[in-house]
Amino acid sequence: MTRPAGRRAVPVAAGFCTLLVWLLPVHAAPRTTIATFSIVAHDPATGELGVAVQSRFFAVGAAVPYAEGDVGAIASQAMGDPTFGPRGLTLLREGHSVQETLELLLKDDPQREHRQVGIIDAKGRTAVHTGSKCFGWAGHRTGPSFSVQGNILVSEGTVAAMEKAFTDTGGMLGERLLRALEEGQKAGGDARGMQSAAMLIVKKGAGYGGTDRYCDLRVDDHAEPIQELRRIFTVWRVRALTLEGYRLVEAKEFARAIAIGREAVALDPTSGMSQYDLACFLSRAGKSQEALQTLKGAIARDPKVA
Repeated sequence: MTRPAGRRAVPVAAGFCTLLVWLLPVHAAPRTTIATFSIVAHDPATGELGVAVQSRFFAVGAAVPYAEGDVGAIASQAMGDPTFGPRGLTLLREGHSVQETLELLLKDDPQREHRQVGIIDAKGRTAVHTGSKCFGWAGHRTGPSFSVQGNILVSEGTVAAMEKAFTDTGGMLGERLLRALEEGQKAGGDARGMQSAAMLIVKKGAGYGGTDRYCDLRVDDHAEPIQELRRIFTVWRVRALTLEGYRLVEAKEFARAIAIGREAVALDPTSGMSQYDLACFLSRAGKSQEALQTLKGAIARDPKVA
């Protein structure tokens, strides 16, 4: 479902000031407006919940994405209300449906027609609102386990491309979220350009120290923020694979650990560290000769790993 929205600024003064306002482009929104495109999504196979976002807005990752493992994920943008994330997650945790949560957030909100909010719960159910006064182009699309939304976009093509990329891409949730951003940008993206991007994925107990923050990546100020997000996502993915490899080794699941180690090396073949980790997996599996050769390759790439 897509709802287009967006209006030109209304004249606010007489004479020259009025004329100036009417001559401003549609995307000349106040700097407090988070012009952006985002996706909230759920992976029913893993239970992961995530938000990915790009904007011509500094440090968008500090303002738009909110998520909690086994609860839900929220993107609050346009004239974003920073309380919508924490309040919305509390409402979901208390047992309210996504639609009830959205209605309660917007109830008695004098700026509701300037808001854009996408919500998904831990069962993949979505609710989304694009206010009638969001700057154009503004709108959203929803489908099984996802919602894409954007404002101050070049065209509706951005959310259409994001929807297609997410539904057509296989694999882990992070890859699907990132592909949605990449294709949304190719289709036009934010009419004001690019500045920051972020990805937040939560899974109960899967983050550092047993937290829910499984993947929390931000690019706050960059000429190509989505490209940079792709780079650091690859770094994160190699690290995540390596940690899983060591877990499998401790469980004596050596074949699976070695397969994961090889996948990590393939993702970043220039990394001495990922080759070192693979050598450790091979050694623990009793494959001494292959482990030694892999270790030599690791040292050749990075002498500091030894």
